[in-house]
Amino acid sequence: MSRRASRDDGLFPSEAEIARRLSQTPQDWAAKAKVLERDGLPRVDPLMGGRFWPAVRAYFLTRYGLSGAQAHAPDGPENLDAL
Repeated sequence: MSRRASRDDGLFPSEAEIARRLSQTPQDWAAKAKVLERDGLPRVDPLMGGRFWPAVRAYFLTRYGLSGAQAHAPDGPENLDAL
């Protein structure tokens, strides 16, 4: 495993990896990240050298109204004869 691959798999991926995960080009992501930081996107942690991925993901889930979404257990078997 290369050094780059192991860094991108961790909790503080590179900006290029974050761009990839968000379906952005690195150049587009750099410009958009500056705007989104004003709205609460986690900044690059100076000690760790990257953005904390779970916080980035949580930011976008909140931004799109999914922060409180929970998976529910099935309520029972379906009765297709009831239709």
